[in-house]
Order: sequence, then C-alpha cells, then structure tokens
Amino acid sequence: MNFSITEIQQKYDAGARSYNFTEVVPEWLGLGRVRRRLFSRATGRVLETGVGTGFSLKYYPEGIDLTAVDMSEGMLKIARNRAVSLSFSTTFQQMNVQELEFDDHSFDTVCDSLCLCTYPDPVKALQEMMRVCKPGGRLLLLEHGLSDRNWMKRYQYWRAEAQAKPLGCCWTREPQELMKQAGINILSARRHFLGMFHEVIAEPKVGETQ
Repeated sequence: MNFSITEIQQKYDAGARSYNFTEVVPEWLGLGRVRRRLFSRATGRVLETGVGTGFSLKYYPEGIDLTAVDMSEGMLKIARNRAVSLSFSTTFQQMNVQELEFDDHSFDTVCDSLCLCTYPDPVKALQEMMRVCKPGGRLLLLEHGLSDRNWMKRYQYWRAEAQAKPLGCCWTREPQELMKQAGINILSARRHFLGMFHEVIAEPKVGETQ
C-alpha cells in the first residue's frame, strides 16, 4: 500500500497528539537504549530527518548544533514544546525529506529514526540524506523492517496492509538493502527485537555522485 507525501502528512497531522503512545512500548522494550547509544555519536552540525514529536531529542549529546525536520507541522509543534521542556536548542523546519532544502555537504551527522518505513520513495530520501552529509561525515540510522525470523516475516506480510493504514508504515521493507541501493556505505549494523530493528552507522560511498 503506497501513500503520497500529502496523504502521509495528513495522517501524521491528524495523529500527532496520540503518536507518543506508539513510542512507549518500543522504548520500554529497550529501543531507548539503542537510540541513546546510536545518537550519542552525533557530532558537529547535525540533521535529524523525520523528527516527529521529538522523541530522540533527549538522546543527543551536549554541544551539537541540531536542525530537525519533519513533513508534519502537527508533529513539529509537539517537538518544539518538547525541546523547550528539555532546554535543548534546536532549529525546526517543516520539510519533505525526499527534497531537502539544504546545500550539499551541510551537516557532519545525519540521523533518521524509524522513518524509512514511511517515505514514499525511501531510496530518494536516503540519497538526500547522503547529499547533505559532509565527506567523512556519518549517517546514524535506526530503522525497522522485515524480521530475519521466518515466522515473524510471515506475520508481517499478513499484517502489512493493516499496519500501513494508520500512519503509512510499510514494515515489510529491507532497510539495509535500501541503503545499499542509495549508494550508502554501511560501516556497522546490528539487528534488535526479533531482527526487526536495524541500528546502522554509515557514510556516503567514496566518489558517489551527490
């Protein structure tokens, strides 16, 4: 099931107030520890794509210069309030990640958390992340997709349409394969929680056109 950017934006605007509840269970299961370990590696000028309600803000180290974007103004409103409550200085912008409005090589670190399942064209979104990342910079990606357990894969395919309807989540994608298609060089990767969640540190491939 495929949705347009406009349809996804409308879904997240409508569901912004209740979205935090969808984050609680994964955080309780330990996803918060994974986010903290991954995003604590962010340095310099940092971009978070698909910041949502700002759930990841508390996991960034001090001293970074963070810009956060999301297609949904409803989600950004909550993220701005969260940043204030955390006293975390952040620049927020409403933006389509598939068409980032930043110059090439603008950021030292680009972070994305559980968003590849939602972008209509995830390869294009990844290429945009790579384009705005400086040479020698890092992409820190926490994504979910197909499990590496066959029984869980069968369940995911069975539930795929129902999973996608509320917020456009296509959880049958293969995140690491999408990264390779985008021309991203995976430096390290770990799977978590029945093999569904991917913790990836990556960089643009040397000589790749951006």
